[in-house]
Amino acid sequence: MSSSIRITKPHEIVERALELSTADGCVVIADEGSSANLRWAGNALTTNGVTRGRTLTVIATVDGKEGTASGVVSRSAVTADDLEPLVRAAEAAARGAGPAEDAQPLVTGTPASPDFTDAPAETSSAVFADFAPALGEAFARAREGGRELYGFANHELVSTYVGTSTGLRLRHDQPNGTLELNAKSPDRQRSAWAGRSTRDFKDVDPTVLDAELAVRLGWAERKIDLPAGRYETLLPPTAVADLLIHQMWSAAARDAVEGRTVFSKPGGGTRLGEKLSGLPLSLRSDPNAPGLESAPFVIAHSSGDDASVFDNGLPVPATEWIADGHLNRLSTTRHTAGLTGMQLSPGFGNLILDAGGEKSLEEMVASTERGLLLTCLWYIREVDPATLLLTGLTRDGVYLVENGQVVGEVNNFRFNESPVDLLSRASEAGRTEKTLPREWSDWFTRAAMPALRIPDFNMSSVSKGV
Repeated sequence: MSSSIRITKPHEIVERALELSTADGCVVIADEGSSANLRWAGNALTTNGVTRGRTLTVIATVDGKEGTASGVVSRSAVTADDLEPLVRAAEAAARGAGPAEDAQPLVTGTPASPDFTDAPAETSSAVFADFAPALGEAFARAREGGRELYGFANHELVSTYVGTSTGLRLRHDQPNGTLELNAKSPDRQRSAWAGRSTRDFKDVDPTVLDAELAVRLGWAERKIDLPAGRYETLLPPTAVADLLIHQMWSAAARDAVEGRTVFSKPGGGTRLGEKLSGLPLSLRSDPNAPGLESAPFVIAHSSGDDASVFDNGLPVPATEWIADGHLNRLSTTRHTAGLTGMQLSPGFGNLILDAGGEKSLEEMVASTERGLLLTCLWYIREVDPATLLLTGLTRDGVYLVENGQVVGEVNNFRFNESPVDLLSRASEAGRTEKTLPREWSDWFTRAAMPALRIPDFNMSSVSKGV
């Protein structure tokens, strides 16, 4: 990293870029990030490290006779010497573009963040001060129990500074930690996974996860072959999160109005107000949710169906997407809210599903006569946007439950399901708990979900994967 980036503060970079701008409007976003990680294999640490970096995004807006155009340019490792070429590139992109469909006046009136001029927050290996010794204890227990542990722990801290030509000066610090732990038998024939999301690694204990995985490897000692078909299935919170995150990514209001999504009503309009589940489900986002805190204002590096660069700095309120089982909101920018006549509901930085359930997953297993217990889902892909039909695979353990007891591990499956249909068919929800979405953990980690009981989950074919 060059010396100039070390001595140039992010807020100074933002201010200088705004000073250099000759466009009619300008938004500058500086993302200052650091990360620390541990990796291990075969009950031993393999690598660890700390990284730092900066990305600067300049959004220039130019007013023309036919409307306002925008140009967006992002670059990494930006120093003071790089600023003017970057600003000019954004202005050139704006002048060469046609009018932006999502053009709106840049946001004004939001009070400045009191820490806008402070140095960025940074993580370091110290974040693992308590976690690392506990991990060593987990390694020792695994060796004694004939298990091999593999996995990684990663902690990121990103300070985002947003400045605009309309006077906004906002900052948000976002910590994000993930822990993924795999336990394998020495012959590699049995595998189990557990993951956790955390802000600071003070609320995760690898010895607890290792004990959970030891039980699952024990279940896998008995192998049972099952054919494809529909089975009563217990989806753990991680699997529910992966499915509902994908659902929210498909919940843009404009797409629904134009008849392109599962939330479009046949014949025209949307399904707003429609009952999606017989359970009293609440699906919500709240930037102030304890342990799941996210940016309280819009941070948009580019425009799309559910985001607009013109909305940068717009306050993000708590939003209930599904209320008492009914579809309550679809995501909108200021532009799409105006097009559709819907309430303004910008983005989401976390996702929380609650149905008032109190049972743990273990208690739900105990009340199951016969069904499947999943560990997690992966390789999820969309098959049909009109129904939000998804396909994917089970992974790292599918277990057969009979008379309240896990009796063995069955083969993996490919599934075909729509999360919207699953909500309509769910017969029971457990208690909501913080979880790590395994499939989407590179993009989205702040989720709290219950386990769901699905009476007829569609295992469409047998998969030979582990």
